[in-house]
Amino acid sequence: MAYEVAAPKYVRLAQTLQGRIEDGTYPPGSRVPSENQLVQAFGMSRPTVVRALELLKRDGWLESRQGFGTIVRGRPEAAERKVQRGREVLDRQEDRASGRLVEVRQVPVPPRVAALLGVPRTAHVLLRRLLVEVDGEPVELSSSYFSASMAEGTELGDSAPLAEGLRAHLEARKKVRFDHVAERISARIPSKEEADLLEMAEGEPVLSVLVLACDASGQALQVTDVLLPADRQELEETYRLD
Repeated sequence: MAYEVAAPKYVRLAQTLQGRIEDGTYPPGSRVPSENQLVQAFGMSRPTVVRALELLKRDGWLESRQGFGTIVRGRPEAAERKVQRGREVLDRQEDRASGRLVEVRQVPVPPRVAALLGVPRTAHVLLRRLLVEVDGEPVELSSSYFSASMAEGTELGDSAPLAEGLRAHLEARKKVRFDHVAERISARIPSKEEADLLEMAEGEPVLSVLVLACDASGQALQVTDVLLPADRQELEETYRLD
């Protein structure tokens, strides 16, 4: 049995603040809220806030300036190079994607997804599944899950590809705001249906990037399981040794 372990509070706070830097809420050169303000705004302890700020400073998002407080540096160069699957999933326009929409239907919620969406294990959720291809070869299977209340009043249940990203569609139709994304990476053996869509032999592993897209309160608005055939992925990063 696999066990899910939630990220520590300071990591979740750092992810939220990073998201606000990326969306322009805290632009480069601006001051982030003080420790007292963050404690009050998020209901977290001062040590938690301090650790979150230190994490962002270590990774190059923030810096301390004498007499000015904590200043936003902006997106670090390393972060610019990093592949952000969650952002790609949320902003991808299906009608322009290299691939096809292979499935749109109500399904029993997978246990792992139920816990993340905060719905009963007996519930049904909307599944929207996109197969991405490059030069005719499947390279990604993206399965997005939405609660019934989130899908209501949207076009997510339609079988036609959307002409806008999932995030833009939900923010316009449901008046919600995506605040931050958490990604959990693991390896597993795909189901027969998944393997057939990805044109994989039985027993070959996939990389699973579980994308959890949340609002500012931490409520999940969308959960997407991105499957990547392990033998068709190549990641490269160059960095300096100090």
